[in-house]
Amino acid sequence: MPSSANNIRNIVVVGAGVAGLTTAITIQEKGGYSVTIVAETFPSDPKTIKYCSFWAGGHHVSHAGGDARLQKIDSDTFKIMWDLSAPGGDAEACFMRISETQYFYDGRDAHLDWMPDFKRLPEDSLVPGAKVGVTFTTLTFDCPKYVNYLLARFLARGGTVVRGSVQHVNQVAEGGADIFARGRASSAPVDAVIVCPGLGARTLGGVEDDQVYPVGGQTVLLRAPWVTFGRSASHLSEARWTFTIPRKSGEIICGGTKVDNDWYPVPRPETTEDILKRCLALCPELAPPEVRAVREPTVDDIRSLILEEGVGLRPARKGGIRLDVEWIEGRKGQGKIPMVFNYGHSGAGFQSSWGSASIALDLLEKSLDAFSL
Repeated sequence: MPSSANNIRNIVVVGAGVAGLTTAITIQEKGGYSVTIVAETFPSDPKTIKYCSFWAGGHHVSHAGGDARLQKIDSDTFKIMWDLSAPGGDAEACFMRISETQYFYDGRDAHLDWMPDFKRLPEDSLVPGAKVGVTFTTLTFDCPKYVNYLLARFLARGGTVVRGSVQHVNQVAEGGADIFARGRASSAPVDAVIVCPGLGARTLGGVEDDQVYPVGGQTVLLRAPWVTFGRSASHLSEARWTFTIPRKSGEIICGGTKVDNDWYPVPRPETTEDILKRCLALCPELAPPEVRAVREPTVDDIRSLILEEGVGLRPARKGGIRLDVEWIEGRKGQGKIPMVFNYGHSGAGFQSSWGSASIALDLLEKSLDAFSL
C-alpha cells in the first residue's frame, strides 16, 4: 500500500544526468507521486568528468539500427523533443532544427527512414570512401542548457533535489533522501527506488553491474554561427567518427572519438588536432566565410575559433540499456519495495531519454500495483 495517507507515493531517483532527470520528471508529472532526486552532481555545478551529460555533443540521430524496441524508444523521444523545440515551445532555446547529412563507410543501412524528410544520396554525391549517404531533418540540443532546463522543470513541478553520494541502494531504501540532507531517516518510507546512476552503476552497492563500462569521447567546441547544418561520417570498426553539430547559440561541437574503457579524464592535444583535421575535411564551411572566399581553408583558420575541448565518459553497458525491476528490502516492517533500473545508454542518453523514462514509469506502476494487491 502507499506509504502516506493521501495515497501519494514517495519515490527516490538516484542520479541527475539526462536519464535521471527525464525519468524523475516523467514520474512527477504523471501525478500521485512525490519524487526526490539524490545525486552527487547536478546540472548547475561546474563541469566534471563524473557527469557525462555536460559533455554530450547533442544531435538526435538514432543508433537503434534494426532494433525495433530501441527505435521506438528513440522515436518517442524525438517526438517529445520536436514539440519542445517548436517556436514558442517549452524549451525552444535549447534546440536547433537542422538538415543532417550522414555518410557510412561500411555500407550499412542506417535505418533512419522514419526521420522527417529522409532521402538516400546518389553515389556521385558521396564523400570519398563512403558507400552510403542519407539526409534528413533532425534537431540538435545544447546539452548543458537542456539539462538545466530539465532540472528547473522538475523543481517547478514540485520535485525535490538532495545532494548526496549514495554508496548502496539500501541507504535510500531504508532512510530515504533525508539521511543525506539532514542526517536522519525520512519521516515517510520510500515506496520505490529508481536507479539512473550512469557509469556509477559499476560501483553502486546493491547494483554493482560489471557489464557497465565507459566509452571515452573527446570533442572540440568552436564558435561558428554561420554553420547551420550537421554532417557526420562513421565506420563501425573504428574508434572514432567525425561529426559537426551546430547549436542555436552559434557554437558547434566537433568530434570525435569512441574508445571502450578509456578513462582518461582530460583532452589529449594530438586528438584535438586529429578532430580539427577530420572535421574541416568533412565540413570546409567551418572556416570563416571571408577565408573561404579567397583560398582553401586550413586547420589554422579554425584553431582560433576554439572555445573549449572536452572529454566525456559515456556510460555504456553490454547488452544495452537496462530497463527492469528487482525487489529490495525497504524500511523495517515495510517489506520489499521495487527498484527500477534505467541506465546503460552509452552515447544515446539524450536521444533515448523520454522513451526510456516512459518504460521506467510503466515498470514502476506495474510493480506498485502488484504490491498493493
